[in-house]
Amino acid sequence: MSIEITPVMGDFVAEISGIDLSEQLDDETFAAVNDAFEAYGVIVFHDQDITDDQQIAFSERFGPLEKSVRRHRDRAVSNPYVSDISNVTSGGELMAEGSEAMSYNKGNQLWHADSSFKNIPSKASLLSAREIPPSAGATEFADMRAAWDRLSPDMQARIEPLAASHSLAYSRGIMGYDAGATFMDVEKEEVPPVPQPMVRSSPVTGRKSIYAGSHASHIIGMDRDEGRALLDELLSEATQDRYAYVHNWAVGDLVMWDNRCTNHRGRPWDSQRHRRVLRRTTVSDA
Repeated sequence: MSIEITPVMGDFVAEISGIDLSEQLDDETFAAVNDAFEAYGVIVFHDQDITDDQQIAFSERFGPLEKSVRRHRDRAVSNPYVSDISNVTSGGELMAEGSEAMSYNKGNQLWHADSSFKNIPSKASLLSAREIPPSAGATEFADMRAAWDRLSPDMQARIEPLAASHSLAYSRGIMGYDAGATFMDVEKEEVPPVPQPMVRSSPVTGRKSIYAGSHASHIIGMDRDEGRALLDELLSEATQDRYAYVHNWAVGDLVMWDNRCTNHRGRPWDSQRHRRVLRRTTVSDA
């Protein structure tokens, strides 16, 4: 394969062409892809007509996969290692705006890193576009490495020793989802609140990044209001429009991002008129 890597925003985001992800990549090509992932944080592949199994096979090259938190629900996909990021029911109908699933999915519109609410958070997510609305529904990405670099030395020294509590119930509640009433017992047991460091370092590049998003409810050991204000300040600075990469989806796109050093959010679309179907696989940082 003749791989070509094209940077999009300096050292943040790169497009990779000359690869067919439906086929097994040779070791040299995979190494080039992995190096790009570590260097750019977000890598984009276009025109990838792949199945769930092919997506799983490619994803597993990067590490063990997580099981979907919502695998116990009635879903459009049966594989527990695939998350259905869509507005389509298992029967193929559009989800009602007020349904439990649509209420839950609204949390994806907040800036976050996937699975930071797990005891072992995720290393990477891979999202494949199968059906796309004619407009809107983009996904935005923020480079939390660059956000760290922009902090003053005093702020860096202030936050580096800190840890925050991350909770899926907290982030879903922001958007009006009543987790206490609608989470299953098995889901509550699987994802209780967990502490995470507020600064992470890449094991490959050594670059530091801010590790905070919508799942972070409060800073451990700090006054709640003070900690909340600090979390909001950091996230607001990190996710300014001028620093964000906006991915406007096309069918066949596969975007992979590093959850250790990026935040992302999905943007709304007319979900009561248009189908939007994406499949996500998530690589654990184990």
